Amino acid sequence: MAGDGEDGGPTAGAGHDGPDDTVLAAGCVLWRRPREGAGGPEICLVHRPKYDDWSHPKGKLKRAEDTLAGALREVYEETGHHCAPGARLGTVRYLAQGRPKLVSYWAAEATDGAFTPNTEVDRIVWLAPAAARERLTQPRDRVLVDALLDALHAT
Repeated sequence: MAGDGEDGGPTAGAGHDGPDDTVLAAGCVLWRRPREGAGGPEICLVHRPKYDDWSHPKGKLKRAEDTLAGALREVYEETGHHCAPGARLGTVRYLAQGRPKLVSYWAAEATDGAFTPNTEVDRIVWLAPAAARERLTQPRDRVLVDALLDALHAT
């Protein structure tokens, strides 16, 4: 998640601003099929030690970067997993340190990869949707779990 801080401020080489100084970012609700037996999807959440929070993988877009490409890059950087993008899940808007932030999200199925802890993300967890909803720090991220489930049921 190069350069993505909750402060929403500019960082060297990361992120860019949209109209009206909005910080543009993108991410995915990363999911996988259950490892054993039947059941619903497992959702990946990332823990950021700087903020001591749990969220979906996301981060600021690089200048002129395509939104979906940025979302997939952030998933890989934060989780070590490649993924296949699916339905667009919507956009979350909020203020971060007084600046508007706009984060576009997609559903994305994990295909392969392995997590390695780093300074930005020190842990990931794979949880059932109800447990993921409870673990997420920000209420605005919880609606994305429902959006993912709706998208998966529509296919």
